[in-house]
Amino acid sequence: MRWIVLLFSLLSVSAAQASAQCGGTDIRTSLPPADQAALTRASADTPYGEGNHWLASRGSQTIHVIGTMHLGDPRMDGPIERLTPVIEAADILLLEADKQTEAELMAALAERPEMILLDGTSLIELMPDDRWQMLAQAARERGIPPFMAARFQPWYLSLMLALPPCMMAQMKAKNGLDHRLMGIAEAAGVPTGSLEPFDTIFRVFGSEKLETQVEMMTLGLVDPARAEDVFASTTALYFEEQTAASWELSRLTAEIPAEQRDALFAQMQQELLTQRNRSWLPVILEQEQASTLVVAVGAAHLPGQDGVLALLAGAGFTLTRQPF
Repeated sequence: MRWIVLLFSLLSVSAAQASAQCGGTDIRTSLPPADQAALTRASADTPYGEGNHWLASRGSQTIHVIGTMHLGDPRMDGPIERLTPVIEAADILLLEADKQTEAELMAALAERPEMILLDGTSLIELMPDDRWQMLAQAARERGIPPFMAARFQPWYLSLMLALPPCMMAQMKAKNGLDHRLMGIAEAAGVPTGSLEPFDTIFRVFGSEKLETQVEMMTLGLVDPARAEDVFASTTALYFEEQTAASWELSRLTAEIPAEQRDALFAQMQQELLTQRNRSWLPVILEQEQASTLVVAVGAAHLPGQDGVLALLAGAGFTLTRQPF
């Protein structure tokens, strides 16, 4: 998600709809009983399934692991106040992408627009007209001119169309927890670093065949009102520190046929979470010279047997939940 926010911030997308604030209704109490039970099980049965701030200790080193939300929210002021001393006392802050990595991405996109744009074709040519018209309308609702949407690679456009129109302005604001923590670190003279190269997400999504990308983009279209409700619900879970339940809610509410949904989410979990978590662990462990280290990553990366917390436990760290 961190990279998705960054990608949006690099685009000059603007429209009346993009200035709206996200509303939405928490839909958890209206879910079928079986789905509500699944959310409860996710929190109870998933290793480290709750908590946005953990302390990992091994020998003389301590690592604060913070689960972030990449979009701004007024409810973030309390956590920011509590986390400021943590950042100021750190030797280094590691994030999915720091400012240097963001600059590398901007330079790469300027030199290689094919990273997000189709080369020599367009979605209008790749799709039946009725499906394209459906996508064009969804793009308009999000302030994206259809002629621009037609040029995007399907994986990238599908990310935009999966989000409510109101989120577009928030994407460009760069006031999520990760950016605010970076600001605190910069003001305190605490160095920052990135856990992965700038092109990681491009390699993950771009590896899919073009036909598969087009199919999944069409399947993943979400009604804007429904998207706002899901966003409101997952955000509420974030501030309740129910990290595993938030991922499970996203899966349960995905408007994709069940047989494809479960396979898709299993693939997403493997490629977007598990593989990246495992590649981050050596980067974290290399910071042996830092007696106090802060790792701030999207909250979905924390829980589970392949989550950042379990990987640190497997490396000999003792985990203790901290106030968020």
